[in-house]
Amino acid sequence: MVQLIAIPLASNSLKRMRYALTIFILTTLALGQSAPSGPSSTQVSSENASPVQGVPTDQENSRKARTILDQAIQALGGQAFLSFRDLTQEGRRYSFHRGRPNSLGTLFWRFQKYPDKDRIEFTKQRDVIRIYNGDKGYEVTYKGVHNVEMKDDLEPYLRRRHYALFIVLRGWINEPGVALFYEGQTVAAQKQTDKVTIMNAKNEAVTLFFDIETHLPVKKTFTWRDPTDKERNVEEEIYDNYRSVQNIMTPFDNTSFFNGDMSAQSFLTSASYNRNFDDSFFDPNRASISGNKKH
Repeated sequence: MVQLIAIPLASNSLKRMRYALTIFILTTLALGQSAPSGPSSTQVSSENASPVQGVPTDQENSRKARTILDQAIQALGGQAFLSFRDLTQEGRRYSFHRGRPNSLGTLFWRFQKYPDKDRIEFTKQRDVIRIYNGDKGYEVTYKGVHNVEMKDDLEPYLRRRHYALFIVLRGWINEPGVALFYEGQTVAAQKQTDKVTIMNAKNEAVTLFFDIETHLPVKKTFTWRDPTDKERNVEEEIYDNYRSVQNIMTPFDNTSFFNGDMSAQSFLTSASYNRNFDDSFFDPNRASISGNKKH
């Protein structure tokens, strides 16, 4: 394994970077992960999920929803989409506060291994690293390894992973007790789309919008209720600029919204699949600052 070299980072720069990468993590997961064995204790429970209202439940409607989902999976790459093991991304992420940009953008390199391993390196020097392994999260800097904050970082990350697009399309729709609802055509992200809602056995729901011409997903939305203030929150993600990467259609532009306000945008410069990362790559105790290390 390549030896990693620590690079010092000024204290003020580190503070600014921590703020930027926290915003990044809270709005990340443009791409999902394969379905985990079950949601962690930090994920949204069924009592916090909002029920789907006003949609028909007859078998014909369910078959229509299934047909649209099958078309989407084929459009995304069929078996290549369903079976890829890991994903590498490189790009720049922009964070927003109340819909307004609050950073000049953060370079990132991201490595995901399914079902539950994720490593994200930030800055040109790649000297700030976030690692998520199972239901644990860690930050690695020149100061060493530290657990990420549960409330502000880990819980939102696990929630977004649970509702990630690839999780839903590769896992949810095949689970026992899933209910599928076709809700007709509507305009989403300035495209004419078919609207489908998927509800799992825990009463958790995700609504997806598929381009009627390409059948590719253009938007995802889900809701959850904050356990503290009991307020209902809505999270949305828009997918654009699809490119074929190893026969998998991959969105290179992703925009996230929280309660109607834009919260983040990411623009990929490259992506690849199936690089066969060893599990040790996601061990925080073996991860030092890379300093432009190429993986």
